[in-house]
Amino acid sequence: MSLTASTPIRQAGLTQLVLLLAGSCLSVLGAVLIAPVLPQMTDHFAGVPGADALVPIVLTVPALIIGLTAPFAGFIADRIDRKRVLVAAMVGYSIFGTAPLYLDSLPAIIGSRVLVGLCEAAIMTCCTTLIADYWSGPRRSRYLGMQTLLASVSATVFLGLGGALGSSGWRTPFWLYTVAVALAVPMAMLIWQPARPAVSAALPPIPWRQLRVPCLVTLAGGVVFYALIVELSFVLDEVGVTATATIGALSALMSLATAVAAGSFAKLSGQTPRTLLPIAFGLSAAGFLVIAATPSVPVITIGAVLTGAGTGLLLPTLLTWATNGLSFEERGRGTGLWTGTLFIGEFFSPILITGVGAAVGGLRPALGLLGVVAAILAVVMVMVVPRDAPRLNITQVD
Repeated sequence: MSLTASTPIRQAGLTQLVLLLAGSCLSVLGAVLIAPVLPQMTDHFAGVPGADALVPIVLTVPALIIGLTAPFAGFIADRIDRKRVLVAAMVGYSIFGTAPLYLDSLPAIIGSRVLVGLCEAAIMTCCTTLIADYWSGPRRSRYLGMQTLLASVSATVFLGLGGALGSSGWRTPFWLYTVAVALAVPMAMLIWQPARPAVSAALPPIPWRQLRVPCLVTLAGGVVFYALIVELSFVLDEVGVTATATIGALSALMSLATAVAAGSFAKLSGQTPRTLLPIAFGLSAAGFLVIAATPSVPVITIGAVLTGAGTGLLLPTLLTWATNGLSFEERGRGTGLWTGTLFIGEFFSPILITGVGAAVGGLRPALGLLGVVAAILAVVMVMVVPRDAPRLNITQVD
């Protein structure tokens, strides 16, 4: 295919990488920033019928919306223009994200959070797609691994910021959503739409057969990835750890393990997903089973670190496996589909664990059962990933 003559070939560098990685962290901000102020919000809206159930939705509904709409965001990115969709979504993210600063109705705040989820779906899809557009081979693998690394680190940072700002009132953390419009300005100046192959008016069909298995595995991976992010504090509370500083420190240790494993992906990407996915699910399984085995805090910490290391390797492996063979015209939709399945898994993770916990006698037994499922997945990966699957640092299509 020939490139359009009007679009010069440009080489992306550190500036573009920093902007795209920063944009990728905004979905993490949306997922964890206001968690520390949920009790304050519940008290504020105590007179609203069903407030105990509605206030947590303020935190979780963006993830559901990302899961439902990211494939459509990918279609728009392929059809229109990655850059324009990204910049518009960044501005919308700030507008809708700061809406709770002045909204007094809980249903209206939930509505604003739905719109935040729509913007996050576009931001995540476009940032990931542009990384895959701008770079190939080992550098693409390294930078996709850095996405997971920064997501883990930023989760810890945003939780701390949310708690600190929340001391001034439950609305204060929402001011941080203005960071997106500040990023939109340099993005508009320094990000560009990659050279587009000359194509017909109709986009080529998305390669469903190629994406089907990676996306199904990612759905399960989202459940595994999000489990301890949500549940570790409750596990520690059950065994007598109530000091928020201690819980925060142990959660940060798990996040550090996730970051280290994600950072190692660049060196490990010379392997195939048939090798890395059993390791990732196996480490996660070991961690869950260790946590379920004993109420000892040091042992639970070891289990959290093992699971953190597994999930840190899991996400970049799944993402690269799903998207590395996509052409330019397919990449936005493929990335959007992958992002959607990941966030649907994350949304249902605490719901599934709560339901299973009620059936099997508690949170730690439920995590133990999730460990068994993750161990089964580790074995299944050897059977479902083809022997001739290419190494993850090899760009199959560009």
